[in-house]
Amino acid sequence: MVTQDHDFDDTEGDDDDEPSGSGGGGSAADAELFAMLKDLCKKVAKQKNVPPFVVFQETSLEEMAIQYPITMDELKNISGVGPGKAIKFGKPFLELITQYVEENEIDRPMDLVVKSVVNKSGLKVYIIQNIDRKLSLDDIADAKGITLSDIINEIESIVSSGTKIDINYYLNEVIDEDRQEEVYDYFRSAETDSINDATGMLGENEYTEDEIRLMRIKFMSEMAN
Repeated sequence: MVTQDHDFDDTEGDDDDEPSGSGGGGSAADAELFAMLKDLCKKVAKQKNVPPFVVFQETSLEEMAIQYPITMDELKNISGVGPGKAIKFGKPFLELITQYVEENEIDRPMDLVVKSVVNKSGLKVYIIQNIDRKLSLDDIADAKGITLSDIINEIESIVSSGTKIDINYYLNEVIDEDRQEEVYDYFRSAETDSINDATGMLGENEYTEDEIRLMRIKFMSEMAN
């Protein structure tokens, strides 16, 4: 099995908080642009028949409203985007941002321009290589002296940046097919990718957090990447 689009950054986790300010630069996102990007994200998601978080997570939209990327290379460096998602979903977002920057005469921050392209950490490369070999995630964790949860964290980061990862071989060993289908169907119709929301809807006694996170990885990899 060959994994596609092995380009990724070190994005960690997600955050549903709204931007706290407006205007370009600094630590606060441009609230007007952020709202426009959210609306566009919902529109693209509807066209693609996927939840909005499959297109871009709100943390990525917020960073776009801080950095104002206007080229594909710049968009690829936004946290949680990566080459895969940039190519698949990025064009209308770049068009919107470019028009917004021109109409509002925005002075874009320079840190995005000089940001290093992609940091392919050794651990992520190791994980991808061994998933390609269909090695158990538990064995990968043991080999690195870390927990399964740590491995899931890394895979979530890889997938959130647009890299396709196939963990079906592992899921089929640890989660029954009907249970996989139930969680997958939940994320297909969910408004957010929140694990807490998923646990509440699916029942905390029915699924472990790791099981839900693994199924979210499968869903995001197949639907978003």
